[in-house]
Amino acid sequence: MESYTIAHATRGDLETIVDIYNSTIESRMVTADLKPVTVESRIRWFEEHNEERRPLWVMKHAGRIIAWLSFSTYHIRAAYDATAEISIYIAADNRASGVGSRLLAAALEACPGLGIRTIVALVFGHNGPSLGLLKKFGFEQWGLLPGVATLDGIDRDVVIMGRKA
Repeated sequence: MESYTIAHATRGDLETIVDIYNSTIESRMVTADLKPVTVESRIRWFEEHNEERRPLWVMKHAGRIIAWLSFSTYHIRAAYDATAEISIYIAADNRASGVGSRLLAAALEACPGLGIRTIVALVFGHNGPSLGLLKKFGFEQWGLLPGVATLDGIDRDVVIMGRKA
């Protein structure tokens, strides 16, 4: 059985995290960024994550980071504290291989210990693979923001997916 490990990201992992993120930009299916981001521009985002409440994980296979997952604060107001937004990014050569399922299963298992009772994900409406993954794990469409993103001159919908942890 091939071994995959999930660990808390370290500052030394940030360059690979950014590389994986940037590899998704050109497809116009995963992120609303239109140009690659820099490691420096992501330092504050990295520091906003912590192991106790809003972790940032990396998945490694054969010693190499192949994916990452973040739990982010959904909203800063206290009443939303038990809700987190989840994001998953997978290296190009590991997509459609079950990596997303492994990460999402681990995330759902960790939610009670993180004080998370509700998870939301914002996904482009044309991103069938991500929507399918979330539905496989019991996420439902909780909202639709029609045409809120413009990618290469095309207005794109954002689907709000959610589930109780």
